[in-house]
Amino acid sequence: MNLHDLVFGAYPYLAGAIFLLGSWIRFDREQYTWKADSSQLLSNKNMRLASNLFHVGILGIFFGHAGGMLLPHSWFLAMGISDVGHQYIAIYAGGIFGIMCLIGAAMLLYRRVTNPRVKAVSRNRDTFVIGWLLATVTLGLSTLLVSTGHAAHGDVSEMIALTEYVKSIATLSVDPSLIKDVSPIFKTHMFFGMTVFLVFPFTRLVHVWSVPVTYLGRAYQIVRVKRVRMN
Repeated sequence: MNLHDLVFGAYPYLAGAIFLLGSWIRFDREQYTWKADSSQLLSNKNMRLASNLFHVGILGIFFGHAGGMLLPHSWFLAMGISDVGHQYIAIYAGGIFGIMCLIGAAMLLYRRVTNPRVKAVSRNRDTFVIGWLLATVTLGLSTLLVSTGHAAHGDVSEMIALTEYVKSIATLSVDPSLIKDVSPIFKTHMFFGMTVFLVFPFTRLVHVWSVPVTYLGRAYQIVRVKRVRMN
């Protein structure tokens, strides 16, 4: 097995297995660490802006990748979206959400390494994962330059190759040869993206599993004020 087949054939499943099993084991054995470790109480300056940009951006990127690459190709054609149109949608949406995530991640990383109070309570893995996500997003934005050139010439071959490769992973029939000839920037971005899943269980990212969906439909809290008579 050559390096290409090892990275794009075996590594996706290694990362996926550690992602699932590692998250399960951590939840079972270390529930006290299952949290976001928010540092907002230590320093609130620009925190809301940075956090909102980062979270909206990364959620848009995640669901955009999932929908754009895993939905059947025929669905887009049925909606009247051509292959080139599909590629332009990916470019524009990826650019918007990618820039949001990039700015938010950069602000969070800068805050974590320059604010003395936040730095004092930060773990090395906290700084590492933000830096790694920042690098992954930067690489993703770099791929847009290549994709724009392809779309301008009506060339969708690399986009189709990448989507078919991701589908082959999801259907447990991975075929690394599908992306053997794609641009190196795409391969590098994918390696960084897969590594995010690999390190996921060992970082604060595990709090994603505990997204408070029921919070949106919870009942109103009743707050009563106790009045003390002053004599």
